[in-house]
Amino acid sequence: MELLRELTRLQDEKGWLDEATLRELSSRLRVPLYRLQGLVSFYPHYRTEPPPRVEVHVCRDVVCSMAGRDALTAELRAALENRDDVELCEVSCLGRCDSAPALAVNDQPLAPRTLADVNFVLGLIDSPQGAEPVPQRTPRRWKCDPYDSDDARYGTVRSLVAGGEDLRSICLERLKESGLRGMGGAGFPTGTKWELVSREQASPKYVICNADESEPATFKDRVILAELPHLVIEGMLLAGLAVGAEQGIVYLRHEYSPERQALEAALEQARAAGILGEDASGSGRRFEIQIFVSPGGYILGEETALLEALEDKRGEPRNKPPYPVTHGLWGQPTLINNVETFTLAVPIIRNGADWWRDLGKDECAGLKFVSISGDVEKPDVYEIPVGTTVAELIELAGGMREGKRLKAFLPGGASTNFLPAALADTPLDFESMRQAGSALGTGAVLAIADDRNLYDLATNLVRFFRNESCGKCVPCRVGTEQAVNLLEAVRTHGSDAGELASLTDLGETLEQTSICGLGQVALNPILSMLKHFPDEVPQ
Repeated sequence: MELLRELTRLQDEKGWLDEATLRELSSRLRVPLYRLQGLVSFYPHYRTEPPPRVEVHVCRDVVCSMAGRDALTAELRAALENRDDVELCEVSCLGRCDSAPALAVNDQPLAPRTLADVNFVLGLIDSPQGAEPVPQRTPRRWKCDPYDSDDARYGTVRSLVAGGEDLRSICLERLKESGLRGMGGAGFPTGTKWELVSREQASPKYVICNADESEPATFKDRVILAELPHLVIEGMLLAGLAVGAEQGIVYLRHEYSPERQALEAALEQARAAGILGEDASGSGRRFEIQIFVSPGGYILGEETALLEALEDKRGEPRNKPPYPVTHGLWGQPTLINNVETFTLAVPIIRNGADWWRDLGKDECAGLKFVSISGDVEKPDVYEIPVGTTVAELIELAGGMREGKRLKAFLPGGASTNFLPAALADTPLDFESMRQAGSALGTGAVLAIADDRNLYDLATNLVRFFRNESCGKCVPCRVGTEQAVNLLEAVRTHGSDAGELASLTDLGETLEQTSICGLGQVALNPILSMLKHFPDEVPQ
C-alpha cells in the first residue's frame, strides 16, 4: 500500500505525476522506475500530464444515459468550447445513479437532475470557492440498525466481550444459522467464510471491507457508508475478533469522498470510545481499521484484483485457487466481505437467526438493501424484506416515471440478465432470481420503461465492460472489443443483424475462459436482451 498511497499523495500535492517526481520517488524508496510507471499507466486516477484548472467528469454509463447524459454533455461541450482551463471528460459510473445524470467537478460529486443545471455547473467552474459537495441527506431510521442513540452504538461487541462469552462461536453459529450470504454479488455463505478464515493457523490475518462498488446501477454501499458507518466498523471488528485478525482495511473507491469523510469521522469516534485500538472494546486484543482509497477502475471490485492493489501491484485478478481465505493479502488468511454484509452481520449476531428469519417475506429470511434507478419516480436505496417482488419495489420507489409502463428490468446490476416486465412479480432473493433466468447480483434494480430501446441500453452495458477490462486475459480483452464493434456496426447498418448470432459462441468462450467475473458476464446484457427482446434489434 505504500507505493500507491505515496503516488496518490504526490498527485494530490502536485496535480500530476511527471517523470521527475517518479524518478525522485524511485530513488527515495529504492523501487525500480519501471515499476512505478507500470502502476501509473494502469490506474485511471493517475495523470502524467498537467491538469487543467477545472476537470468536469460526466458519467457515460447506462443510468446516466437514460437520464439525458448525451444532451447534457453536448450542452456543456458547447458552453466550454473556448475554455482552455476546463477539461470535460466522459467517465465510467460515478456511483450516483440515484441522481443521474451524475457529474463531478474536480472530483467533487454533483447531481444535476435537469439540463437547466448546466448554468449551475458553469457557475461552479468559475466560482473562486470551487464546487460544493452533494448535500448529504438527513439520515434515515433503518430496521437493521439496533441502536437508537449514539451512546448505544457498538453495544453488540461490548455486551459479548463484557459477558465473557465465546465471541467466535456465537458469531459463527448465528451467521451460519441465519443463512446470510455475501451481498457483493457472489452470494457465498457469510458464516462459512468467517469460519474458514478462523480455522487457519497462519498469522497475521486480515479483514477487508470491499467498498469499491463501481457497477452501473449499484450504489447501496455508498448510502450505507454515509448513514450507517458504525455498523460497518462494528461488523469488521466482530469479524476480526472472531477470525483472529488485528488489522482491518476498508478499500474505498476514490469517487466516494463525502462518504470517506463520514467513515473517517466514525472511525475517530470509535477510537476515542475505545472500540478500536490496542484493547478493542475491552477484549484484550488489538484491532484497528484503516481506509485505503482506490486509484480507480471497476476491476478493483474483484477481490483478488483488490488484493493486488493493496500489495502495490497492478490490479489484475489472480488465478484461483488458492482463495483469499487461505492465501489473501501478502499470502495470509484474509476475510473479504462487502459493506452491506458487514453491516447486516451486526444485528444478526446481536439478535439471532430466528429474529432474522422473521424479517423476511413468505419463505425468505432477512432484510436486503436494494438500489433502484432508471425509469422510476424516486430512485434511491431501500431496505426491504427479502422476498419483496420487483413490482413491489417499483411501487415503493413511487412507480414508473410519468405513469409509463415497465418494459424490462435488470434485477442485480449491470452484470445480470435482462428480464421482461412479465417477470416483475419475481421475489428479490437469490434462488427466485436464478430460476427466473437472472441473478440477485449486487441488489441493484434498473427499471426500464416501454419507450426505451433495449438494444442501445445493452450495447452501453457491454461497452462498459469493454472499457473496464483490465486486459490481462485475451478472451476478455479481445472478446469484449469484438462484441462492441459488432453491436455498433449493426446499429449503424455496417453489419447485418444476422451476425449477432455469433455472440452466443463468443459469450460462452468468455464465460469459460476469462480469469475473473468481468469477462465471464460481459455479454450477459446483450445475450439476455436478444433472448427476450429480439424485435429490438436494428433492421
